[in-house]
Amino acid sequence: MSNPFFEPSTLPYQLPPFADIRDEHYAEALEAGFQQQRDEIEAIVNNDAAPTIENTLEALEGSGAILERVMHVFWSITSTDSSEFLQQLEEEYAPKVAAHFDSIQLHSKLYERISALFENPSPHWSNEQQYLVERYHKEMTLAGAGLDRQRTERLKELNQRLASLSTLFDKNLQADTNDLAVVIDDVSELEGLAQSEIEAAEAAAQARGLSDKYLITLPLFTGHPWLASLENRDVRERIMRASLERASRGNDNDNSEIVLEITKLRAERASLLGFVSHTAYVTADETAGTPAAVADMLGRLAPAAARNAHAEAETLREEIASTPAPHALESWDWAFYTEKVRSRLHNVDTAALRPYFEAERVLHDGVFFAAGLVYGLRFEERTDLTGYHSDNRFFEAFEEDGTPLGLFLLDLYTRDSKRGGAWMNPLISQNALLDQPTIVMNNLNVPKPPPGKPTLLTFDETATLFHEFGHALHGLLAKVTYPKFSGTNVFRDFVEFPSQVNEMWMLWPEVVNNYAKHFETGEPIPSDVLERIQAMESFNQGHDTSEYLAAALLDQAWHNLAVGEEVTDVESFEREALEKAGLLNSTVPTRYSSTYFQHVFSGGYSAGYYSYIWSEVMDADTVEYFKESGNVREVGDSFRQHLLGIGGSKDPRTAYREFRGRDAEIEPLLDRRGLAA
Repeated sequence: MSNPFFEPSTLPYQLPPFADIRDEHYAEALEAGFQQQRDEIEAIVNNDAAPTIENTLEALEGSGAILERVMHVFWSITSTDSSEFLQQLEEEYAPKVAAHFDSIQLHSKLYERISALFENPSPHWSNEQQYLVERYHKEMTLAGAGLDRQRTERLKELNQRLASLSTLFDKNLQADTNDLAVVIDDVSELEGLAQSEIEAAEAAAQARGLSDKYLITLPLFTGHPWLASLENRDVRERIMRASLERASRGNDNDNSEIVLEITKLRAERASLLGFVSHTAYVTADETAGTPAAVADMLGRLAPAAARNAHAEAETLREEIASTPAPHALESWDWAFYTEKVRSRLHNVDTAALRPYFEAERVLHDGVFFAAGLVYGLRFEERTDLTGYHSDNRFFEAFEEDGTPLGLFLLDLYTRDSKRGGAWMNPLISQNALLDQPTIVMNNLNVPKPPPGKPTLLTFDETATLFHEFGHALHGLLAKVTYPKFSGTNVFRDFVEFPSQVNEMWMLWPEVVNNYAKHFETGEPIPSDVLERIQAMESFNQGHDTSEYLAAALLDQAWHNLAVGEEVTDVESFEREALEKAGLLNSTVPTRYSSTYFQHVFSGGYSAGYYSYIWSEVMDADTVEYFKESGNVREVGDSFRQHLLGIGGSKDPRTAYREFRGRDAEIEPLLDRRGLAA
């Protein structure tokens, strides 16, 4: 059989032919893809004709077709359904991939041609073509294309080593997370969980061959959603300690030395490129612009968040003191007693809401319904398509007039072969230049119930599904000419904005009343419960904002290190950084500790974890706009036209001004998080 990556797929929307793909196809296709693109780049740089958009940038945009096809699939599979073979292959090819793209970004002759275009713009270029030239020139300049040979060679060495380390970090984290899953021997220890959660824990244990036991797998972030419900304090402590220990136990999966080497090499690379730190290097090509702008925002929010968290802690201590067996407040107690306080003060128990968040209804009558309400879209399931795992589900998206829009793949459930967290990525990236359609995928890590049982989502899992679908909509609705600008190919500190906006629809009256119905009785969620949920928007935000800001500031601390600033102990550095930020609080641990901070050490958010709250300024401002307008579809069409529909083909700061008529204001965010003075 010929390699399925060598030619475009003939399946709908060019869906990769997963049924035909074998392990041995990846390396062969990667090598063939490298060679194909090298040959195409050489043809571009050896063209005797003067550089033009067509013979340089459009030729570059159209190069590497085989590599694009195999890499979209390979990186998706290694994240969602990996194996020992694929992990080894990823370790082998991560530095090779880095070297290949360095050979393009650092190609002096290619840089010369693009610089010639940049310095001599044509009045006949479209706005998108002008921006294409600007982006390529800036990215290659920042990547080091203008360095001398000696520094270029060192840069290549650094990039390849960093690629290897990031892959190893991810492998270690996944292995240690699986190893630290908490095994429960007696079902009585799970008192407080819903029956569906107990069944999911039993199914997870059976999947590992553990009979008559229950397995609590760990999410990517610190803690676990079930800490809010579990009555057994010892079990809560076991879960929290396991979560905090990940990849830091001195075993073969320990990431401590990897963190130290990654941050050291990133600092060296930044210096090589003319920047004082990795943060300065990263923010130079983000909407923030400088580390000072990031520090100013985070520093403005941290004191108020810490103050609110301390006040919340006092309330929890009072709650604990009123119990028959008082004890000190620990991190594993926070979620549990927060629910007690929430129930007492607001008469809302979020754990009790799960029967109203049955996954099928949330998806069809919530997530898809909102997309129809706001953008006029509709979705139909395609049961004739085959994915990479039996859990994959496909949905075809259509415009209001029936025009096909793209394909959406959902992979909802957790498994040992999938990394933690939730994310979106493309399988096929829309662009007019190559006449490519759109396929986007969402991955979550919801515990899978036994066959025949409903999947009941937690409040947070429901919000996550809406959030990730916001990314999917960004991918589906973007219509651009060039692959470089497709979908979510935007600045890192802007990419979370559309997904955060999409969270709004979870509790939008018309949407929530359409999907939040009891899975057994069909009764809608009581209106007074919804009113109480919406009234407590800032409840526990001291904790939530503090744990997030602690992680964001920790990321900044690691990546503000300059060359020569040696760190020898990860735990001590982390403690000192959080203490300096005023966020060292054992009852509110950072959302991600260094050794399992996948976002920044293997996930593309290095020096950029601040992006979530940076984007949330625009998100909160946009939500206010929707609420004030009273015309969801009209604002939705404008949001699509000015922001989602343009992909990365325009500076997002300009795009936001065109949508809102001004820059975003921070006050709605401060009100939402209870941080206003």
